[in-house]
Amino acid sequence: MTPAADFLSQEHDPRDPSPWLALYLDRSTPFMDHVKAAWLRDASSRSRQFLLPVIRPLARTAIVVLQLVKIIVPHRLSFSIALHKLLAWGLRNFVRPEGNWLILRHFHLGGQALEFIAKNAPVQVPTSPLTPRTISDLEAETFLIHDLNLFNFVIRLNKALRDEGNVLVKVARPDFSMVKDPGLKLEDLPNRWTNFLDLESAIELFTPIYQLFLTDNDFWRAANSLQLDETIGIYVATILDAPEHLILLNNKHPLAPESTLRTGHRLVLHGLSTEMLHALLVKLAADQRAAGPDQSAA
Repeated sequence: MTPAADFLSQEHDPRDPSPWLALYLDRSTPFMDHVKAAWLRDASSRSRQFLLPVIRPLARTAIVVLQLVKIIVPHRLSFSIALHKLLAWGLRNFVRPEGNWLILRHFHLGGQALEFIAKNAPVQVPTSPLTPRTISDLEAETFLIHDLNLFNFVIRLNKALRDEGNVLVKVARPDFSMVKDPGLKLEDLPNRWTNFLDLESAIELFTPIYQLFLTDNDFWRAANSLQLDETIGIYVATILDAPEHLILLNNKHPLAPESTLRTGHRLVLHGLSTEMLHALLVKLAADQRAAGPDQSAA
């Protein structure tokens, strides 16, 4: 049974309504049906219900302890390759297939969002999209490179705009050619009895591990990259002339960085923001195709 069919087959008991069915049926946020179903099936798992309340405070305590240790003994060595091998091992052996599927999707969708901005900007901006197909592909320092790509893109875009005395503006007929489904299949991901851990619990567990294996600079940069959700959202909203869609972004002001303590939860919000942005672009691309060629260009 597909995740979507799993929700649609639920009976509605007015005396005991399912919050997950309500969230699945709700259409107030842009979300692909099959993605929302996978997300909610992961979020409604027993792992998230019973393990996350225990894992989250322990993980945040570990972040504080590691930060104190690094004040006393500055850590300048980076073990990025070992980190990514460990993360891939953990994902492969313990995380639910829905969580792994959403993680792999995230890199594809994030790259498409940056390519959309680059294609519709009035300046030339290079991009380096990441397109992992399997969990093993993540071992190529994919998490670290993902953060580097984001900051490098913002720097290159705005340096080019400044150098040419230009700004982002509304595009009458945006180029949506890069917006597509990644083609990743949920059934291709590990689904053994050990794959029980939900995505949010896994992220909370992996965050202090990320901090341990990387330098302070790398970890803080990764945490601060989450502030750029609003920045990317503003770029897209400017091109589309649709500021109303920014209401769903809530990873805080880009000029007021959060501490690293809530990084795990903010990563979840980051994933949600990326999925909603992609769903919006997919819908607008379909609307543009349905409208036919731009008559003003004739």
